[in-house]
Amino acid sequence: MKQPTQISWDQSMIEKYNYSGPRYTSYPTALEFDDTFTEQNLLTAIENSKSDKLSLYIHIPFCAKLCYYCGCNKVITRHQHKADQYIEYLSQEIIKRAPLFKHYSVTQMHWGGGTPTFLNPEQILKLTSLIKANFNFAEEGEYSIEVDPREIELSMLDTLKEAGFNRISIGVQDFNKEVQIAVNREQDEQFIFDLMAKAKAMGFVSTNIDLIYGLPHQTPETFAVTMQRVLDLSPDRLSVFNYAHLPARFAAQRKIKDEHLPSPKQKLEMLHQTIETLTGAGYQYIGMDHFAKPDDELAKLQREGRLHRNFQGYTTQEECDLLGLGVSSISQIGDCYAQNQKDIRPYYEAIDKEGHALWKGCSLNRDDEIRRVVIKQLICHFELDMAKIDEKLGINFETYFAEDLKLMQTFIDDKLVEIVDRQITISPTGRLLIRNICMCFDLYYRQKARQQQFSRVI
Repeated sequence: MKQPTQISWDQSMIEKYNYSGPRYTSYPTALEFDDTFTEQNLLTAIENSKSDKLSLYIHIPFCAKLCYYCGCNKVITRHQHKADQYIEYLSQEIIKRAPLFKHYSVTQMHWGGGTPTFLNPEQILKLTSLIKANFNFAEEGEYSIEVDPREIELSMLDTLKEAGFNRISIGVQDFNKEVQIAVNREQDEQFIFDLMAKAKAMGFVSTNIDLIYGLPHQTPETFAVTMQRVLDLSPDRLSVFNYAHLPARFAAQRKIKDEHLPSPKQKLEMLHQTIETLTGAGYQYIGMDHFAKPDDELAKLQREGRLHRNFQGYTTQEECDLLGLGVSSISQIGDCYAQNQKDIRPYYEAIDKEGHALWKGCSLNRDDEIRRVVIKQLICHFELDMAKIDEKLGINFETYFAEDLKLMQTFIDDKLVEIVDRQITISPTGRLLIRNICMCFDLYYRQKARQQQFSRVI
């Protein structure tokens, strides 16, 4: 078993490589999806897939209030009947898709958004009952949901437990009131502590807290206070995201004034102290934005070399197909990716017309599949054995990736990557820059240089 991932901060290297890059929840990335991908392409991929395990992603787009930082696909409303209409259409999609997966066992389900807990208890139970009636669920599985602590009662946890969820993720972002007001997300700190305490008492297997650094009015000093409060919460997992300010793309972000944002230097300081605080408190660095307690399943599987990654981020699910249901959701089935209609009106129209809402996607070619394996290995484990890749994929690594290895030379020169005896190892300093290193193997990125379309790496 490997040692826990070590991480080291080198300010000069962070600043040198602080440029834009993909997050590699998929390869090829969603930028390569196009509308020539058809329903028949998806059906063929399902038929040819070698997996018998399925992960479900359910997208609930509604939010009661607009968070100004948000770039997610969402619908802002306080009208509950809109959720009833959405559930009716989502139910049609479920009934259409489920028979294609009758030989699969669902081992993972995640509800994201938007705000899944915008749904009331009756709507949640209705939807979970329908899903369970149409898919085969494993007795032991990971069933998680994102929770907004502003719009629910503690009793919502009873509903989620009854519905079968065993993991929750709570969006906190920041405990500082000035920051909360600036992003239109005021919340009750004590309620979050009560919610976490009840979740643990009820036996939820894993709790996750989401934080964002780089928000308006944040400083290293104020964010350090938030981090201490988070340690008091003691979640099993933490996601600490970098705020990407892209007001030209996301209208809500135009409500955030540039002069209120922390400087790049302050953002780096926040990230540095966050890493120091969490690792000092015993959390294991998983990769990019993610941390977990050493006894959490993510941390265990990373040490065992069995961690994976998909559109839901780092995951414990090995070689598992992913079916996305709902507006804008993305599926990963065998050698293809498929995305539903991104906006709710076209989603409804597609369901009415076709019974499904496929919008676009892509079928992977042989080169895509090879590069996907390499990028996933590096991003999950920070090391790669060329001989194992040769054996698994039937290639000669040095020959196949001759150009890619040349591109990696700058990282080798900077001691961020080491290649010895056909083993690629990312150094503790290089692990924070894993996205940049993986870009060496990204053929599409090389061809198109779309740097401005991605959030900054740090």
